Amino acid sequence: MILVTGATGNLGRALRGELRDVPMRGLTRDLKGASRADFPEAVEGDLTRPETLTSALDGVTSLFLLQGTGAEEAVLAEAEAAGVRHVVLVSSITVETHPHLPAAARNLTVEHALQSSGMTWTILRPTQFASNTLWWAPGIRAHAEVRAPYPDTGLPTIHPADIASVAHRALTDPAHHNRTYALTGPARVAVRDQVTTLAETLNREITLVELTRAQAHRAMTAHLDPETADAILDLTGGDVNEPLLRVRDTVEKITGTPARTYAQWAAEHASAFRQRPSDQ
Repeated sequence: MILVTGATGNLGRALRGELRDVPMRGLTRDLKGASRADFPEAVEGDLTRPETLTSALDGVTSLFLLQGTGAEEAVLAEAEAAGVRHVVLVSSITVETHPHLPAAARNLTVEHALQSSGMTWTILRPTQFASNTLWWAPGIRAHAEVRAPYPDTGLPTIHPADIASVAHRALTDPAHHNRTYALTGPARVAVRDQVTTLAETLNREITLVELTRAQAHRAMTAHLDPETADAILDLTGGDVNEPLLRVRDTVEKITGTPARTYAQWAAEHASAFRQRPSDQ
């Protein structure tokens, strides 16, 4: 039995589809909000409260774990105590490219906790998700506008479904045990290129407004702490380096299929950017 955490998110939904023919259950904090038709193997539990995972972990041999709750070491301890034998951990490529950032240091701490456990492991280190551009959706729907800094810095953005495809192999094939994989998309794609792709997909003109770093930082700190805003700005153009910009063929090597393009992601998610009655 495989337990998928983050099962209602972009990555979790894609992985659930990959594992449809494998004994699997998905973890959600709100069992009532999970559609039973779409999500027949839902179990309730909260990763920020590892003591709530006892039932979810019952009979589980493999765990798919997303970073970001702050309680990962306790979750890993619960998993090991419950008899889990293998964990696929989604970390970040910043562990390799920007180890000085606090979030990257935190990711590395969790990686080390997993590697020093009694469980086998596979660590995935993806780059920037294509789905991050959903942050632009309200502005595109309401004003046909994207406001962003560093519009010409191209990063090898990855489709979440490719992370899911690699995770599927790691969860079901022991050949991937005790391996670490850096994952990227098939090409660098800049903000300007993403906006052009969305405009073509939507058949709608979209204006790109280039922000200075200071302007972007002010906008971001309305929702994020200043340290996190600075880290994101470094990673999206302010402090890029060759390892962050490097396109890797790991997805194709593991899955046998070329990594999906940003254009494919945009076509699949076009509805998120189209105007709705509430945007009028």
